[in-house]
Amino acid sequence: MAGHSKWANIQHRKKAQDAKRGKLFTRLIREVMVAAKAGGSDLTSNPSLRGAVDKAKSQSVPKDAIDRAIKRGAGELDGSDYEEIRYEGYGPAGIAIIVDCLTDNRNRTVAEVRHAFSKAGGNLGQDGSVAFMFSSLGVLTYAPGSDEDAIMEAALEAGADDIVTEEDGLIEVLTAPEDYIRVKEAMIEAGLEPEDSELTLRAANNTELDVEDGEKVMRLIDALEELDDVQEVFSNADFPDQLMQ
Repeated sequence: MAGHSKWANIQHRKKAQDAKRGKLFTRLIREVMVAAKAGGSDLTSNPSLRGAVDKAKSQSVPKDAIDRAIKRGAGELDGSDYEEIRYEGYGPAGIAIIVDCLTDNRNRTVAEVRHAFSKAGGNLGQDGSVAFMFSSLGVLTYAPGSDEDAIMEAALEAGADDIVTEEDGLIEVLTAPEDYIRVKEAMIEAGLEPEDSELTLRAANNTELDVEDGEKVMRLIDALEELDDVQEVFSNADFPDQLMQ
C-alpha cells in the first residue's frame, strides 16, 4: 500500500466536497426526501432517514431545510417526485464504478451518465456487472494517532463487525448497515466521536493505479459527480498519494 494512504484519500474527498458545497447540500436534501418517502418521517422507526439526516447535519445543512425535505418526502408538502436508480460500469484501466442517482427524469439521467462514461473511455454496463464486487457497510473513521485500544474496546462492546488499522495509522470501525446508527451513537457516548462516518459501498479488492490512469479515473468520477442527478460515486480505485494533495 506504499504511496496509497487512506487518510490522504479521505482528506482529498473532504476538500472536493467543500469546493462543491452548494451541490452537496442539494444532494443531501434529496437523500433526506427519498428516505422519508420510503420509510416515513419518524426518525426512530426509519433508520435510513436518521442516517440521511445525520449526514446532512454533519455538512451543516440548515435544520429548516432538513425539516422541509422530510415533510416533502413524507407527502406533507408538495415537491418533486424522485426515484433512486443505480448504474454500473467500467472506467479507464478497468476500474469498476457504481453511480447512485436520484432523479425525476430517468431518460435524462441515463443519457448523461452514459455520455460521461463514453467520454472518459469507459462504458456503462448491465445491472449486476460490477455490484458483486462491492458490499454495503457502515464506516466510522478515526484519524492517525487516535487511541486504538479505547476505540477497539468501545467498538466491540457496541457490536461493530470489525476494527481495521491501516498502515498510515487511520483506524476504521466497520458495521453492518443496520447497526451503523447504533454503533455510531455508542461510540460518541463513549467520548470517541469519529472524524468521518458514512454508510457506503466498498469493494472487496481495490486496484492500485499509477498517476496517469489515476488522473483518467478521477476525471471520470469528477464528471459524474458534476451531474445534478448523481448522489454518490463508488469505485474500486486505489489512487496514488500524488493525486491526493
